[in-house]
Amino acid sequence: MSQSPYGVPPTPREQPRPAPQTRTEVDAALAARRELGPDYEDAIAAGLAERVEQLAAARSAELQQVAASGTAAEKAEREARTQRFVLGIISLAVGIPITAISAGGVEPGLLGVAVSWTGIVGVNVAVALGARRQRR
Repeated sequence: MSQSPYGVPPTPREQPRPAPQTRTEVDAALAARRELGPDYEDAIAAGLAERVEQLAAARSAELQQVAASGTAAEKAEREARTQRFVLGIISLAVGIPITAISAGGVEPGLLGVAVSWTGIVGVNVAVALGARRQRR
């Protein structure tokens, strides 16, 4: 069994096996070469090369699609983190004047501060729980 440069055996996905259809095509090409002789060798080789190029292009497109979907998920996660960060900063910035207003406008002042910060924390918790539900 071959190993990667790091001494770890490659995963089964890293060990491509020829598709049965491809194997059949190769066998057919070899049989045609035997029957037709060396005069048609170039045409048979060109046909096989074209088929290999088609398979390589299809596999490449498949891998690009997988990479793009992973990139989209990562981008969505970054955007969600940025939104939560911005909400936290806005909550702090808005919380300072709200605290001053609620402490001065209500008797006792501590009650107004507790109510206002309970509301700010509630908004942040609701956003965090909503984001968690979306990821599931």
